[in-house]
Amino acid sequence: MLERRDSYAALYRDFRWDIPARYNIAQSVCDRWAAAEPERVALIDHRVDGAPDTLSYGALRSRSARLARVLAAAGVRRGDRVALLLPQGFETAISHVAIYRLGAVAVPLALLFGVEALEYRLATAGARAVVTTAAGLAKLKPIRDRLPALETAVSVDGAEAGALDFQAAVAEGPDDLPPADTGPDDPALMIFTSGTTGPPKGALHGHRVLLGHLPGVQMHHDFLPQAGDRLWTPADWAWAGGLLNVLLPGLHLGVPVVAGRFEKFEAGSALGLMEKTGVRNAFIPPTALRMLKTVEGIGRRFALDLRSVGSGGEALGRETFEWARAELGLTINEFYGQTECNLVLSSCAAIGVSRAGAIGLPVPGHRVAVIDPAGRPLPAGEAGQIAVARPDPVMFLEYWNNPEATRAKFVGDWMTTGDQGVADADGYVHFFGRDDDVITSAGYRIGPAEVEDCLVGHPAVALAAAVGKPDPVRTEIVKAYVVLREGQAPSAALAEEIGRWVRERLSAHEYPREVDFVDSMPLTTTGKVIRRIFRDRARREAEGRSGP
Repeated sequence: MLERRDSYAALYRDFRWDIPARYNIAQSVCDRWAAAEPERVALIDHRVDGAPDTLSYGALRSRSARLARVLAAAGVRRGDRVALLLPQGFETAISHVAIYRLGAVAVPLALLFGVEALEYRLATAGARAVVTTAAGLAKLKPIRDRLPALETAVSVDGAEAGALDFQAAVAEGPDDLPPADTGPDDPALMIFTSGTTGPPKGALHGHRVLLGHLPGVQMHHDFLPQAGDRLWTPADWAWAGGLLNVLLPGLHLGVPVVAGRFEKFEAGSALGLMEKTGVRNAFIPPTALRMLKTVEGIGRRFALDLRSVGSGGEALGRETFEWARAELGLTINEFYGQTECNLVLSSCAAIGVSRAGAIGLPVPGHRVAVIDPAGRPLPAGEAGQIAVARPDPVMFLEYWNNPEATRAKFVGDWMTTGDQGVADADGYVHFFGRDDDVITSAGYRIGPAEVEDCLVGHPAVALAAAVGKPDPVRTEIVKAYVVLREGQAPSAALAEEIGRWVRERLSAHEYPREVDFVDSMPLTTTGKVIRRIFRDRARREAEGRSGP
């Protein structure tokens, strides 16, 4: 736990890890609360029509124990991988706790994945069972025969051919199954991460990963928990940001977690959810915040009661930072991490750790630096790769069945991130972008995040992506793809105006020499802009080829 101090220096100096010799996530996020306060609210299920439903810690314990017994009866053993193909909801939390209770390994997967993506991940993980919806079962049907390890399916929508009934499993039966006797380094969770090269890799985490997240979560929520706190995120719980920044830490800390299901993020619906369920603490990715920014008069139209908002996953930018102060009346605490080693840099406005355009300072308990290719920490002002020193309780154990990729992730004792950044004189880290996102133009290295931040400051621009387009003279030029605000029409004059806007506010080498208007912005399931699509498009344009 992060004990409050008056300054960052004292906070970092006084923190010590206390990782027990035996530790299981199910005990941490469920059973200890169920024993002490069984009626305490663990989860709140938002419903557009009608009052929210709640799930207590006592119910979470009994239902997860019953599901664990059903999975065990189906042959799931300690160390087996169990996939979850589910939206936010009670069933997802129950399934996670059941899997940890057995000492098995949870493999969360996004419902938005297509059949090929699911087949690759399930086959690579060697998943023994899957808990999913009727829609998930339909996706799995054409590939089940190609997944010999996948012996058991459980459906939250009722029994179907070849699937057990989740609701019947958790409704009755013995509920006295204690958590497995696991250590902090025993595998608990596998989250697939695409990275920048090669096929997706399964980042395997031990039970300690939850403890490793706590200081960062408490820091960017200005010392969570406080009286009345209530957590929510639009991020899919299949992603590290939704699962490890919100769901599991909230359950561990006794803070009610709100579940809400949206097929895609919609600003008005998100604001309505936060108003209706009384959300006090939110993790909202930068792209989602920029979408909220397009809603006029939030303060007049929605009775929000936010105490803290954290944001990460991509650069927030000065424009959105300042907008939140003016419109939401709070300072967004930006943070940084990745699936393999999450929440290692953070802001904390409560003690003055906040700087527009920066992603924060090292979270207590973590050693973070900007390094050169040889693994040497660089001085302030010099750009390099953001890296995290091992050992670290939030760091992954390995890439599943991929020792070569695991070794390549490290330079000495530094775990490399593939993200470019620079530390300023006060230690704040500023994020440029992924290695393959950085634009090289006329000898300059340009981070797309700063250009995009400036672009969305233009009154006509809702969302933007900046990429490098191959150029015979400059190596690359900056090209922008822009989604306009409602009521704005694309034109050559507007494109020129947008380019001039950036040139006047950044510099002559950073402004987009080409601006294209697009109807929508391609986003990952975690809400990040998929720049790769635009990079490929710009490359085809440079080569004189057409394509979407």
